[in-house]
Amino acid sequence: MTNRSDDRVHGLAIGGVRVPGLMYGTAWKENATESLALGALTAGFRGIDTANQRKHYDEAGVGRAIARALEAGIGRDELFVQTKFTHLAGQDHRVPYDPAAPVGEQVAQSFASSLAHLGVAHVDSLILHGPSLRDALAPDDRAAWRAIEAIAETGGARLIGISNVTARQLDELVALARIPPAFVQNRCHADRGWDRAVRARCAERGMVYQAFSLLTANRDVVAGRTVRAIAARHGVTAAQVILRFACQVGMVPLTGTTSPQHMRDDLAISTLALADDEIAAIDAAGER
Repeated sequence: MTNRSDDRVHGLAIGGVRVPGLMYGTAWKENATESLALGALTAGFRGIDTANQRKHYDEAGVGRAIARALEAGIGRDELFVQTKFTHLAGQDHRVPYDPAAPVGEQVAQSFASSLAHLGVAHVDSLILHGPSLRDALAPDDRAAWRAIEAIAETGGARLIGISNVTARQLDELVALARIPPAFVQNRCHADRGWDRAVRARCAERGMVYQAFSLLTANRDVVAGRTVRAIAARHGVTAAQVILRFACQVGMVPLTGTTSPQHMRDDLAISTLALADDEIAAIDAAGER
């Protein structure tokens, strides 16, 4: 990758694409998706993450929120819109493509549906929503990646990536990719060194690590003595400490809060600076 600047709190640029330093995740919002996504955009979020997987996301609801935000004066060039292709095994009965079609055609159909749902001419990021196997890539994963690359090559997606991967799977993908992933999006567990092995691969190869479930997957750490003491020292919440920690160690965190106050709190981490010893203490907290 070229032409990249890096400030994970205020955002970063990859190949001329502005990536927000904090993104709003829209999973599990159901009928509240439109109002919550619009609330996030109104509060100041400029990165929205969704997927064409009705089982867990309402992508069309995100699209309605985007349309209302654009009508209110937010420019499309200010927004970072990210969606995903989900394999058949990850879908429920509301499949957004022909389940009998080859995987490459499924990707194309899903993407066309995503553009219609979102009301946009292109997305800023298209993610392969997890490999088919636990710790390797299946032929269907390779076919899906080739189809995602084809979408990127025609300008439908400005950047591409993969989610829910192990370090081994990421190595396999990089080895076969014509267009390497710009992003890896994983659930980030403190007791696994905050996904240290995958983050190390990202750092080595210039990929951006997007972290989800930072709060819900690490409740003991968030509520623990170390984080509470740091939060008290700075006069902020424990959630703000964790999100700021993620930014300072090189992640782009996703937050899916449904609280307008928490949305404002999350965006306010740009004014928070953790000391090196505080970063080290949080880094080690989960492993203790």
